[in-house]
Amino acid sequence: MFNNKTILVTGADGFIGSHLVELLVKNGANVKALSLYNSFNYWGWLEDIDCLDKIEVLNGDIRDPHYCKMITKNIDIVFHLAALIAIPYSYVAPSSYVDTNINGTLNIVQACLENNVQRVIHTSTSEVYGTAQYIPIDEKHPLQPQSPYSASKIGADNMAMSFYNSFELPVTIARPFNTYGPRQSARAVIPTIITQIANGAKEIKLGDISPTRDFNYVEDTCNGFIALALSDKTIGETVNIGSNFEISIKDTLNLIKDIMNSDVQFITDEKRIRPKNSEVHRLWCDNTKINNLTGFEPQYSIKDGLTKTIEWFKIKENLAKYKSDIYNV
Repeated sequence: MFNNKTILVTGADGFIGSHLVELLVKNGANVKALSLYNSFNYWGWLEDIDCLDKIEVLNGDIRDPHYCKMITKNIDIVFHLAALIAIPYSYVAPSSYVDTNINGTLNIVQACLENNVQRVIHTSTSEVYGTAQYIPIDEKHPLQPQSPYSASKIGADNMAMSFYNSFELPVTIARPFNTYGPRQSARAVIPTIITQIANGAKEIKLGDISPTRDFNYVEDTCNGFIALALSDKTIGETVNIGSNFEISIKDTLNLIKDIMNSDVQFITDEKRIRPKNSEVHRLWCDNTKINNLTGFEPQYSIKDGLTKTIEWFKIKENLAKYKSDIYNV
């Protein structure tokens, strides 16, 4: 599929990025994986992948334009996933989201343009839509910046697309809805629920459980990315990646409880509740466009995906990496 293609994945040390690296290697790609520079030389979730010996790990920061120009030389395809994504942290450090998400994206697309990269898949988020004005949400839905995070991603998306419109850089905006699975950050609701139950909690601390989400197992999301990269029809397009299935946080909690045979009780933790006008109450993906352009369809039901996720978290070595008793902003 990707034989003789050299692919750069930014944000490769993260949750989705590490899974995408694995799938790209399985599909024959020569992968360069960017991990955020740190003095410990720690590569995040790349440390846990089976194909680490088959990739080249780069250590750097997309906030540096000179570095971005260097790492995009002789690259065929860039999957740009590097971003700050935690919504609560964006309330207290919004400037850092502008630096990484907007300026970092500018650095990547500028470098790709100068180095004649063949395809750029830029990662968006369903958070840019805000609370659904109609359902299911298609790509024409209005954008609503209900958090500094979503505002920064709207800016990043527009920056990336401007390089298609202005310079014909072959950009595709991949807009995944809520992805979950092994290695997901403890700041997300599904790992929050699973880790608390797995550690023997009698009460689960959560925020508002009334919002609905279109949850997608990480392997489906990554296959969606790959489908977009393989289709010339997606150049210059913004494309949702989702399941066209809506479920509330409450029902997700109950499903996890059933799978884990738990009778744990839910209590509201006020620290985990978003400001009133910032909460996104409803997300439901219309995935018609990606199916029409690429033929992509998700393969995992919510129950099957949660079962695989729970199995991973129940492994002692994996669970030990999470601090379930601390609210992760």
